[in-house]
Amino acid sequence: MSQDPLHGITLERIVTELFERHGWEELGRRIDIRCFKLDPSVRSSLTFLRRTPWARKKVEALYLEDRKRLRAPCA
Repeated sequence: MSQDPLHGITLERIVTELFERHGWEELGRRIDIRCFKLDPSVRSSLTFLRRTPWARKKVEALYLEDRKRLRAPCA
């Protein structure tokens, strides 16, 4: 079994879930990249993120942070 928490999760799924949860405006505020701010779409974001490792790492980190927060018990 892989130790990678993103094992088996596609970049498309990550971007789609983040968009559904936060919307483009909030994603652009949290991660300052043009593909979230200027005429955003899942397709354009995937193209950019696949070619830009530093941006992809930020998106993956936000996704993992969200998953962790969603699993945490409410206080």
